[in-house]
Amino acid sequence: MSRRDILKMGDARLLRIAESIVAFDTPELHSLIADMRETMAAVNGAGLAAPQIGINLQLVIFGGTEVNPRYPDRPLIPITVLLNPVITPIDDAEEFDWEGCLSVPGLRGEVPRWARIRYTGFDEFGQTIDRTVDGFHARVVQHECDHLIGKLYPMRVRDFTKFGYTEVLFPGISASEDD
Repeated sequence: MSRRDILKMGDARLLRIAESIVAFDTPELHSLIADMRETMAAVNGAGLAAPQIGINLQLVIFGGTEVNPRYPDRPLIPITVLLNPVITPIDDAEEFDWEGCLSVPGLRGEVPRWARIRYTGFDEFGQTIDRTVDGFHARVVQHECDHLIGKLYPMRVRDFTKFGYTEVLFPGISASEDD
């Protein structure tokens, strides 16, 4: 396992459409997932997408077993490895909430997301994942899956008066907690 560098907004690799994973349960895939877990844990991430570390594959990980210091008031999400995801909104209802991103350090923005979604895909062994979720869980999945289609959350901000530096918008959260 090794910690990987996280690409920052402006790097063209973050704008690519990720390729589907065709081989499950391989040593290479397990090694990549281990590196992503270590990287996400080291920076207190709520999730991480393979494109954020320069790997152009449809792979995201999210969730954890402890309260995240970057999102201390948010509910726990089960740790999930999700490959080749498909997101389907349950209805047209949207929720606005603040988001940050490891690839956009020091900034936060208010972003609309579908309130309830169904997501499907596979785990690293090729087993089907099929969940219907709402709230923070739905937000995190949508945020991470956006990375697979070359979107960063600032591209979804509708009101730029609600986009800025974390330390200015939320004085109680240090910039180091949002990097």
